[in-house]
Amino acid sequence: MTTQKSRRSETKRDRFRRLAQARTNQVIKRLKILGNCADRSRYEYAKEDVERIFLAVDRRLNKTKARFDLPSDREEFKL
Repeated sequence: MTTQKSRRSETKRDRFRRLAQARTNQVIKRLKILGNCADRSRYEYAKEDVERIFLAVDRRLNKTKARFDLPSDREEFKL
């Protein structure tokens, strides 16, 4: 486990890699868990339910992806 002292000396790149890896793995795990809802022997759902779920997931994914693409394009207005 990383000690607090070594985390303080951690570069921004290292911190990004550490956190992005852990958070990405969490997202993947949660998507697998969501996939368990596809078991028709345990759950009943309509095609529209599935479409709404993945519309919400797609929207959030696109918003998150845009945050990585757009930060340098932002312009701040000042008087």
